[in-house]
Amino acid sequence: MKNDKSNLTSSCRLFFLIILFCFVPVFDNTLRAGNIANPGKKKGYVTIATIGSGPASVASNTEPQQVVEKMIAHWNRQFAQVLPDRPDLIVVPEACDRPSGLSAEKLLEYYQIRKDQIQQFFADTARDNKCYIVYSAYRIMPDGSRRNSSILIDRKGNVTGIYNKNHPTIGEIENGTLCGKDAPIIECDLGRVAMAICFDLNFDELRLKYVKAKPDLIIFSSMYHGGLMQSYWAYSCRCHFVGAIAGSATPSEIRNPLGQIIASNTNYFNFAVAKVNLDCKMAHLDYNWERLRKLKAKYGPKVTISDPGCLGSVLISSEHETISVDDMIKEFQIELLDDYFDRALDYCHKPENKEK
Repeated sequence: MKNDKSNLTSSCRLFFLIILFCFVPVFDNTLRAGNIANPGKKKGYVTIATIGSGPASVASNTEPQQVVEKMIAHWNRQFAQVLPDRPDLIVVPEACDRPSGLSAEKLLEYYQIRKDQIQQFFADTARDNKCYIVYSAYRIMPDGSRRNSSILIDRKGNVTGIYNKNHPTIGEIENGTLCGKDAPIIECDLGRVAMAICFDLNFDELRLKYVKAKPDLIIFSSMYHGGLMQSYWAYSCRCHFVGAIAGSATPSEIRNPLGQIIASNTNYFNFAVAKVNLDCKMAHLDYNWERLRKLKAKYGPKVTISDPGCLGSVLISSEHETISVDDMIKEFQIELLDDYFDRALDYCHKPENKEK
């Protein structure tokens, strides 16, 4: 009887181990398929690709449906450059499927035939490669008005958010493009995402909305670069910033919250790909020196403290598998940059601290 019980117990254990070893790889693959490199943290490393290609040029007498097919073929070639890096996000320039070479009348005919065909191609590419893709394009609305939009497509090929350019140029407005009224923050597995388009970068009205909203990433699809404004937006919004600018002669770049360039296209390649750590926060050095030393002493290479020099602010990034930067900041009571500035303003605004 004892032998029978022992054999039964051994058989049960063997069966349990077989089941365990069968399901563990499946669970691991599920995490990888969802691109969740670190299930213990909400944010972490993501791979971002920016493509600075201009749209294809077509002959003025090209039939509208042929233009659509040329645009799809063009962007298929562009995506093929970055897909081997398995990006989590691909960003393209403003009006990415507006061809050059067509008159205003022919362009309108093309838009009426195009409808959602190119957007669907972008969606299929996103689904097939399990990544997010921005589709930035002009849209003709049912009432005949236009929007200059950036559409964020998710890993399943679904639209997860739409941003309509808040500040079109005067010329765009005269041609029937209406100004967007919203500045949505799109929640996704990458983090909190905001968007801006070209001329938007000149207006504090939009930037200050994002300063308040605190996104993890701003996506900027554009025809123009914006110069120092890109770095200023990244720093003032305390977030990463990725720009895709039409034409390889103008840099398409990825910036960190300090405004520093992480990656850029070159004169040889119109794209750039970088792995960025979105699990990061900014702090001023004042009152944090000793806390930062203790943080580094405990976590060593599992935390990065980036000092750009001259600014007085540093970027703290968690490299830890399960402990987030928020956890680290809480543990060592590190005062964040905006909290410090708010505290400084409070001191300045107290009547007893003002000159009489």
